[in-house]
Amino acid sequence: MINFVPSLLNPPPTTAIQIAVIGDIHDQWELTDNLILQALGVDLVLFVGDLGNESVAIAALIADLAIPKAVILGNHDAYYSASDWGRKLSPYDHRQEDRVTEQLKLLGETHVGYNKLDLPQLQLSIVGSRPFSWGGAEWKNRTFLRDRYGVSNFRESTETITKAVKATAYETVIFLGHNGPLGLGNQAEDICGRDWKPLGGDHGDPDFAEAIAWSQNLGKHIPLVTFGHMHHSLRHTKAQLRTRVIQDAKGTVYLNAAAVPRIINHNGDRRRNFSIVTLENGHIRDISLIWVDQNFQIANQECLYS
Repeated sequence: MINFVPSLLNPPPTTAIQIAVIGDIHDQWELTDNLILQALGVDLVLFVGDLGNESVAIAALIADLAIPKAVILGNHDAYYSASDWGRKLSPYDHRQEDRVTEQLKLLGETHVGYNKLDLPQLQLSIVGSRPFSWGGAEWKNRTFLRDRYGVSNFRESTETITKAVKATAYETVIFLGHNGPLGLGNQAEDICGRDWKPLGGDHGDPDFAEAIAWSQNLGKHIPLVTFGHMHHSLRHTKAQLRTRVIQDAKGTVYLNAAAVPRIINHNGDRRRNFSIVTLENGHIRDISLIWVDQNFQIANQECLYS
């Protein structure tokens, strides 16, 4: 293994950076959310996907957000396009529209699925894993991924992600996925664990896991891997929530940001959740899940990592 040695040309960020991570939106995003992020004064916003069922309107709102950002689209963002059964449910004519492409055009370079985004003002790079992921050990949406990305299996997918890593300008890399990587636990309550029947099993993405391990061995400094897809609220029990943050032996912190629903009504007050990550001197200092009320005040804050 190659030990990480910070480059003198692009060392890890030396000041505290505030990162907002937005979990699965599922059509719950409004102009108010853009305004709240501006009021919070965050330096970077990461969207883990599932904006809606091919919601072009939400992609447009996110594209208008005037804060450095990166996005990866999830399985719902190709809900009517990626599979035969989805196309049968489609509310629009695919001969006339392609809403997946519309979303990608709106997001432009900020969509990092199978790609990277260098942020010189923050001295770090964002790398996206496989976009539109459903998770798990089965290679899904074969035709869709082959036609759009030229990728036909997990091996080729890993190679595509690592190609993006090789092209990054900075040694500090944050990984952004829709679903998390394989290898973070196989219990139903684990960060990517199956909470449906048959209960239990690791539902992480194997290509994502291999790309992270490859990047660590390359010497990239990876303080954060963040994703969603596997909602915090468990299907088989309401006695506990899913594990939301873990740290591996190399010091990389993994955050599942999928607090769903992300907008709730609390005694007539519409509250929205955001995961706030503090990156200081190249390492994660703390992570909190906050709920912001309609007056732009933090109504509740839960420390997830410190």
